[in-house]
Amino acid sequence: MPEHNPASSSSAPGTSREFLAARPWQASYDAGVPHDLDLAETSLSHMFERSVAQFGPKPAVSFFGADVTYEDLGKDVERVAQGLKDLGVEAGDRVAIVLPNCPQHIVAFYAAMRLGAVVVEHNPLYTAPELRHQFEDHGARVAIVWDKAAAAVQSLPKDLGLEHIISVDITQAMPRLMRTALRLPLKKLRQQRANLTAPATGTTPWKELVNHPPIAHDHPYPTAHDLAVLQYTSGTTGLPKGAMLSHRNLESNAVMGREWLDSGSKEVVYGALPLFHAFGLTLGMTFAMSLGATLVLFPTPRPDLIIGAMKKHRATVLPAVPPVYQKVMEAADEKGVSLEGVTVGVSGAMALPVHLVDEWEQHTHGMLIEGYGLTECSPLVSCNPLNDHRRAGSIGIPFPSTQIRTVDPETMQDVDKGQEGELWVRGPQVFQGYWKRPDATAESLRDGWLRTGDIVTVDDDGFITVVDRLKEIIITGGFNVAPSEVETALRTSDAVEDAAVVGLKTEDGTEVVVAAVISAEGHSFDESALREHCYAKVTRYKVPRRIVEVEDLPRTMLGKIQRRLVREDLQGRGIDLSHKG
Repeated sequence: MPEHNPASSSSAPGTSREFLAARPWQASYDAGVPHDLDLAETSLSHMFERSVAQFGPKPAVSFFGADVTYEDLGKDVERVAQGLKDLGVEAGDRVAIVLPNCPQHIVAFYAAMRLGAVVVEHNPLYTAPELRHQFEDHGARVAIVWDKAAAAVQSLPKDLGLEHIISVDITQAMPRLMRTALRLPLKKLRQQRANLTAPATGTTPWKELVNHPPIAHDHPYPTAHDLAVLQYTSGTTGLPKGAMLSHRNLESNAVMGREWLDSGSKEVVYGALPLFHAFGLTLGMTFAMSLGATLVLFPTPRPDLIIGAMKKHRATVLPAVPPVYQKVMEAADEKGVSLEGVTVGVSGAMALPVHLVDEWEQHTHGMLIEGYGLTECSPLVSCNPLNDHRRAGSIGIPFPSTQIRTVDPETMQDVDKGQEGELWVRGPQVFQGYWKRPDATAESLRDGWLRTGDIVTVDDDGFITVVDRLKEIIITGGFNVAPSEVETALRTSDAVEDAAVVGLKTEDGTEVVVAAVISAEGHSFDESALREHCYAKVTRYKVPRRIVEVEDLPRTMLGKIQRRLVREDLQGRGIDLSHKG
């Protein structure tokens, strides 16, 4: 039966609840987009195997021009699943993945799923302290790691329970000629050949897993409601927490995207977004694979790589963040490459400037639409339709089977129609809660409704506009940054007595991380030195763009720093946000 959870009819007259329960946005749906989804009682493993069976000889993944068919991808998944099983991985175990975008990432993801294990995605550029918090939390015994990140994982304390580290050389998925070009000049090759081909010291090489026999067909599959992924997010506040996403959560998002874009196996989806991020995971790992599309992977969203890939597999769907679209256009103009044929650009994670929409659509003759989501929703919540109803500056309308409310965050009562309120969401994509965080789960989930922490307005047609954020999370470059995490990193410096971290908007509307610090007694302020200190503690995008010395920080009567007042103070100083220390 279709998923449909009708909102309560007990709304008070004059509130938005009854209006939104009628889902007025459905009048703006494209023809053929269902109001509710008919979701199968199966898992992501079943979804993937259906595509393998149906699209066997078709290219599933392309990496620097090297194609892998669905048939071969499916065989690798079966072999690696057996390899993980032989390492003792069972249903419910956590398997950490610390990889950039590469074909091995797709295989590792679906191999762990095949066993009913829970995938835990990690940024491969994270520092050891950042990884430690997450590994302490999820307790994975097996980690599949980029060989360049193996040392950081190996440095984690032995008592965390990590038993096996599988190292992956992603260059092995590249064309042979490219692998050769990446190596040293020929005169040095012989003497260093062993080092070039050896796995990271003390790890198990990926090829050992791929060389296993395929897993037995009668090995139990996970179910639709089993836990599939722990996706770490800063949520509404504090250190990253593991959002528990089920197979149903993730598959519902894949189906939403497929219905919304009216997509099929003809699509070529560009995986420029990192697969370890919720946006990239859904649009690449599940949406593209469910279609039988060709997924072109990029380990980094460099515009020259994206333009270069157009020669072999021209994108029809390009999910990205606004700065990527701008840089791709500039690179295309510089190289004289046409972008025509890119039918749909799906922008998320940060506000999409109106002028960028016009420029992109002039270049591609396609459409660029803005959507909205959050990790706790797997992440899709809303999107602009692919028709004339779309509205610049809006995050669009809810996807099928998705309900919304606008609620006063103080009184927890629905606000009047058209008034500002916190966006609450309910639907098959809403997560199961935070891993081992019952209090945080209870705060975020209310009777099946997810509190997003975003203040919005909803117009008469159901289009949503974000006007503010309740949560203090900074969104920079499409990634969430918890201020408390960066503040902790700053406070570990002997030169810092205290610190406050906030997000400030640049002239083009993007948000950057900025810190205010009180220098410790006996230490002089050195912005560059503090930034270097942070690089050793947190990954690059979390390091403050600017660090400003202040005499004191505004606090409540209980001593808590008031970040809102810090932000107002820093905004008034006219800080050059283009300058990095």
